[in-house]
Amino acid sequence: MKPLSAASALGEQPILKEPRLVDQWSLWLEQRPNEGGRTTAFIRPWGKSGLPPQELTPAPIDLRTRVHTYGGGALTSFVKGDQLLLTWIDDLDGCLWSQVWKGLSGVNHTEYPLLESLHSPRRLSAKGDYLLADGLIDPFRQRWIGIMEKDGRDFLVAFLLDQSDQAPIYIYEPLDFAGYSALSPDGAHLVWVEWQQPSMPWEESALWLGSFDEKGFIEKKKLLAGSIGEKCNKTSVFQPQWLSSGELVVSEDGQGWWNLMIHDFEIDDDASVGWSYPWPMKAETAFPQWIYGLTTTAFTGERLVSLNCKNASWQIDLLSLDGSVTKVEQPFDDLTGLDAKKDHILAIGSNATTQPGLLEIDLNDASWIHTIFGPEVINKSQISIPESFWFKGFKGRMTHAWYYPPAQWDGHPAPLLVKSHSGPTSMATRGLNLGIQFWTSRGWGVVDVNYGGSTGFGRSYRERLMGSWGEVDVFDCAAAAEALVASGQANNKYVAIEGGSAGGFTTLSCLCFTDVFSVGACRYAVSDLVAMSRETHRFEEGYLDHLLGPLLHNRHLYYERSPLNNAERINCPVVFFQGMKDKVVLPSQTQKMVDILRAKDVPVELYTFDQEGHGFKDSRVKIKVLEKTEQFFRRYLGL
Repeated sequence: MKPLSAASALGEQPILKEPRLVDQWSLWLEQRPNEGGRTTAFIRPWGKSGLPPQELTPAPIDLRTRVHTYGGGALTSFVKGDQLLLTWIDDLDGCLWSQVWKGLSGVNHTEYPLLESLHSPRRLSAKGDYLLADGLIDPFRQRWIGIMEKDGRDFLVAFLLDQSDQAPIYIYEPLDFAGYSALSPDGAHLVWVEWQQPSMPWEESALWLGSFDEKGFIEKKKLLAGSIGEKCNKTSVFQPQWLSSGELVVSEDGQGWWNLMIHDFEIDDDASVGWSYPWPMKAETAFPQWIYGLTTTAFTGERLVSLNCKNASWQIDLLSLDGSVTKVEQPFDDLTGLDAKKDHILAIGSNATTQPGLLEIDLNDASWIHTIFGPEVINKSQISIPESFWFKGFKGRMTHAWYYPPAQWDGHPAPLLVKSHSGPTSMATRGLNLGIQFWTSRGWGVVDVNYGGSTGFGRSYRERLMGSWGEVDVFDCAAAAEALVASGQANNKYVAIEGGSAGGFTTLSCLCFTDVFSVGACRYAVSDLVAMSRETHRFEEGYLDHLLGPLLHNRHLYYERSPLNNAERINCPVVFFQGMKDKVVLPSQTQKMVDILRAKDVPVELYTFDQEGHGFKDSRVKIKVLEKTEQFFRRYLGL
């Protein structure tokens, strides 16, 4: 078997995002690593996988937002008759742009319909010292409504669709953070999510209902669900949406899982009570809201369609308003970005042997089409299939991981790579990950750990990490490796660990506080918790209050658990990768860590990238990181 190259694994695979149905068409975003990470919008007739998609936002347009640093929610679409209106945030200038195409009805009577632009892109917003994201179209007032971040605050603002280079119109000022708004069917009301520091939106957030006055400003508001500033019984809300009948649906985790609840109310009634849970389940219908643009639920006009996650595997369910649940049979269990209209479902799907692609499901006959927009670079017979692996983690609690045995394993203990995901709220899924297959094709086993704190297992599993970051995650990653060594699958002489961001912190902490690992690799790793609490960006300023406790009263934990303050405990080789435009983990953190290790003669390498921030987007950078990591491991493990 020929090993999978880094260029094949990471060079040409576009990252699909934010799919949506517009009339009889499928619309989606592609982030293209081979174009420096540029993101663009594509469209094609729904279900016509044989037709090449039409690019609506060609280079140099780059659909990207930077609100809260992580962005998301760059594109907004609206259909009126035969026309499609798109608005987007262009990373080239940070401004809001719009363009209108015609020809949506052409899908029914031509072999290869192309939409025709009615005008060139129009810049709606004037350049300014502010950031925009997460928009929707208000057709009743002919305007775009979205989030603006300015001077350390969030605002709900509007821009008229028929004017250029406008200043933002302020329509509402939340107390702190806001987003995920939805307009009522009659256009009279808006719902949105708010949260306040130190809480992150998946820890505690609230759903608000506002009424518009005659001029289109929010004149009064009501708290509908969630919580604000609670010392206990904190709850989180996710993706509110209106049904055509005026009912409101939102995902909420007050019962321990992000489940959907529904409210049929008159606006003048007490809207904070009367919610019902027609579909209770021990499964998640939401993600942590690190970015805008996340969707897990859609309404067909008669039924809700929902993505549900249990034990790190996703499925699609049809939810009837009478409370019944029907699973949609399809072969993919790593799913994101759901939309649905009438009898059509659109999502991004992957499984253990299939790369992420556009998944189109016809509910009339339960048929589905899955389209991959990059080359298929690995034969299915060469793919290492992940095994669900439960082990005793911190305090003996059962903890989950996915274990990938080496391709063509000969039964002898193999080198093992432990992957510590970012977040630390992220989740290791079993969708085909070519970066993991790069290692298994070289004879490595890989364990992707859902350590305590991960999403996909309910709120109590997420809260295992509360006050215990650098303790629970470290124990769980080490315990996963030890369990595989004890089973005879892994060789204890060749155990490596790698991670980025929060996963980089866990990686360094594992090297500091355990003797399980022989080598490590870190991408933009958190190493100085005190510095992070003082220097990081606004969105995460209070995150460490949850993970460690407020600095004022827990300064000793920040020092005790900072890898930078324990670097003398590291005696094995480490390779670092750092973007010089990183605003989350400043480059100085990584440089200090490297300097300390070099001073004590620990083998260390540092690679910096001038144009990268927090999370690498350019395929050339990703390829170099993977190649250098493998070379570093091979050199210092003697493989």
